[in-house]
Amino acid sequence: MTVSLPQSGEPLSHYVSTAPFDPHSVDVMTEEQSRIYQASQLRLMWWKFKKHKLALFSLYFLAFLYATIAIVEFLAPYNLHTRNIDFIHSPPQSVHLFHDGKFVGPFVYGREMTLDMDTLRRIYTEKPDQVEPIRFFCRGDGYKFWGLVQTNVHLACPAKDGQLFLLGTDRLGRDVLSRILYGARISLTIGLLGITMSFVLGITIGGLAGYHGGVFDLITQRIIEVLQSIPSIPLWMALAAIMPVTWSPILIYLGITAILGLLDWTGLARAVRSKLLALREEDYVLAAQLMGAGSSRIIGRHLVPGFMSHLIATATLAVPGMILGETALSFLGLGLRPPITSWGILLTEARSVSVIAFYPWLLFPIIPVILVILAFNFLGDGLRDAADPYK
Repeated sequence: MTVSLPQSGEPLSHYVSTAPFDPHSVDVMTEEQSRIYQASQLRLMWWKFKKHKLALFSLYFLAFLYATIAIVEFLAPYNLHTRNIDFIHSPPQSVHLFHDGKFVGPFVYGREMTLDMDTLRRIYTEKPDQVEPIRFFCRGDGYKFWGLVQTNVHLACPAKDGQLFLLGTDRLGRDVLSRILYGARISLTIGLLGITMSFVLGITIGGLAGYHGGVFDLITQRIIEVLQSIPSIPLWMALAAIMPVTWSPILIYLGITAILGLLDWTGLARAVRSKLLALREEDYVLAAQLMGAGSSRIIGRHLVPGFMSHLIATATLAVPGMILGETALSFLGLGLRPPITSWGILLTEARSVSVIAFYPWLLFPIIPVILVILAFNFLGDGLRDAADPYK
């Protein structure tokens, strides 16, 4: 095969198409490729996140929990402070559907209490002939919905003149299930409020230290090192003990939230600082400086959004630590105080070994704590994996 060479001065032939470029052409890019490359960063993260089934389930589980705290009065069978003095330390009741071979619907058997004179322990025995159907969308203990509307409608109620203690009662005859539902409102929100404060402090202080450096960075790093060298629990206990006992429950709640937020920003600040130390040398930062942009605008509009997905994952993983911090402080008697109810306060009922031995159902509040901690950790893992959707 011979190839003819062009004569001197003759233009070279070429095979470049002069037709307009069509990015959606099948010859250039498949439909699936086009969908991926034209998707936004948020959509790419969502597609990657959905592949993490455990993280997706955790997201739905946490969303359900946070939705229920808005209607906890409706969901709880009893009011938070309702006492059943005839059923102190009553064990959990079992729900049945059939009685004498016939379908009755959800019901519990009635109980009678006898006192063991040798151990002074209350013994409860079921009455197999006393069927107490569970009522739904019924009227029971009164409450103020969101502190505004007086009502007494509940999702489930005991039978007329009956009892419904699915998780047993405490030493004052209060329903443990209802108190766990009420406690979720405090334990779940205190983590979000604390991480919000920690998020603001971490991004602001870490961003200024990483962008400007110099003396401010030096002082900030020494403060962070001092705070991180102090054991968390003793420091929390010391700060919580400073709060006056005369404070109202809402002030104590805000104080505990502030303590958790003020002591948890150090790790986030260091992560932001290290990232900004690398990004501040980029060309787009120099261009923003030449256009007259201030430090706050460069950090907030150009630098932080570049790794916001990583910050969200870090914040998600920090929420369980705050929930555990509140639980530990309340369990030690230095956190929230009655009449505020949280999962940590409920666990104070089970501080004695003898109580755990005789009334193990008082440990039930630890179950939602474990589930929420695991859910937040799985959610954080999924967000961290989805932060770079092109991997």
